[in-house]
Amino acid sequence: MEGREFDAQVVLSPKKSPRGQLLSQYVCVRITRMDDVDIALFERDWNNTLYFFMMNADERIYMRWGGRDARGPEAYLNLDSLEVALAQGLELHRIDKAGGLPEFTRPKPRFPREIPPLVERTFARRQCVECHLIGDFDLVHKEEQTGNTDRIANMYRWPDIRTLGMELDVPKGLMVKESKGAVQTAGMRAGDRIASLEGTPVYTFADLQHRLDKVQRSAKQVQIGIERGAAKQTLTVALPERWWLTDLRFRQLSVDPRAEFDCRPLTAEEKTRLELPADGFAGEVTRIGGFAEMLRMHELKPGDIVTAVDGVVRDEVANTPDLFIKLRRNAGDTVMLDVIRGGKKMKMEAKTQRMYFRK
Repeated sequence: MEGREFDAQVVLSPKKSPRGQLLSQYVCVRITRMDDVDIALFERDWNNTLYFFMMNADERIYMRWGGRDARGPEAYLNLDSLEVALAQGLELHRIDKAGGLPEFTRPKPRFPREIPPLVERTFARRQCVECHLIGDFDLVHKEEQTGNTDRIANMYRWPDIRTLGMELDVPKGLMVKESKGAVQTAGMRAGDRIASLEGTPVYTFADLQHRLDKVQRSAKQVQIGIERGAAKQTLTVALPERWWLTDLRFRQLSVDPRAEFDCRPLTAEEKTRLELPADGFAGEVTRIGGFAEMLRMHELKPGDIVTAVDGVVRDEVANTPDLFIKLRRNAGDTVMLDVIRGGKKMKMEAKTQRMYFRK
């Protein structure tokens, strides 16, 4: 589903249809340029096809709607779930007018012109300030200020809820379709409705993703409020190791070192058989990216075992060599890999690339 096609379906909704009747109670505004938008208030995942904010005239945001994961831009875009969100937004507005919501505190304003690389490379060229450019150049600015950046906190944004074991019944909003892993262990069941995260109400997937992104990456657990029929309860969910880890390939990031290979971590038995450190990040190559051969980045093949990067074999966070490169090296660096291929050990140089996209 392309964003423009989806947008057309929303705009052209028949006025007498349920969706049209809900939309008629809103003043719909489409933002086509981000030049003067308060990005502190309208905070979001900047790599989305479509993103809505339901708000009042005082710019109090009731909820967000949109969001995505690595599966594709339409993963959480569903017209039925939009109808659910539109109805919830109107109900929240009614409650707000009756004084039933907490006092609204607006965050300190922040605008795209406060991001120097964005001014230099976009405003100065009279180019459109697009959403993905805000997310990328904000991260570039942090990297240029510090010489590096906290990759876990800043690059691995908007964690995937499926890592916690949640699968949503998308047409029904935050209704749980399947529960497994960490959330199942905590007591979540199919049919539950997710109502809050860390005590903050959530109404849509976008709300849930936004609140999960606020959780410290070092956190060991998170509180998720659910509704099961008329009953409400709060579940304490133990966060899996590297719960924040997401697929970055669809994101338009310049600071992400593109190594063009993926690995799976070796099992304890495989490490023992190969006489590798039990706590090392050795991994088997599972995918070679399309640019690897074209740009002569490396000569890895699926099935190769990468045991070290620049002589380093273990890391306190990374459990695979490709993750080590993303966290500990900069885009454009060249690294030396220790590789086992067909039982033979070898050294192999690998280059990383800095991705540029419509800049």
